[in-house]
Amino acid sequence: MSFSLDPVSAASLKAEAKILREERANIGEAITHGAALEIVARSHGYRDWNTARAALPERVPTPVQVGERVEGFYLGQPFRGLVIGVNLLSDMRHYQVTIKFDEPVDVVKSELFSAFRQRVTSTVDVYGISPARTGDGEPQMRIIRS
Repeated sequence: MSFSLDPVSAASLKAEAKILREERANIGEAITHGAALEIVARSHGYRDWNTARAALPERVPTPVQVGERVEGFYLGQPFRGLVIGVNLLSDMRHYQVTIKFDEPVDVVKSELFSAFRQRVTSTVDVYGISPARTGDGEPQMRIIRS
């Protein structure tokens, strides 16, 4: 089992332990949840689970919170808006963020037509930057806290 969870939290180690237990059970090597926690803690360089638990935060940091006012760029267009949804994705490194823009944003660069959006959902990392890129290499979304 190999994980590279960044940032690591107590919650992410617990999730790893659950997956480890399931993987071991599938091959006929049942282990307790406590044993799985110990194995995962050691795999991250901690002496044991108690040491890891004391050193780590309960949750990973989030780029934004629901109800927060933000600004940034979506598909190269500036925006200001309200965060109406934040969900941590299964990789424990990215978030699905839904933002309601104050003013609709034209998401098409063509001068021949327009397509305005007032609510968008995008995947971003803990810094508010989308791993997905536009054709010119820029992040699809870049969130800046207002």
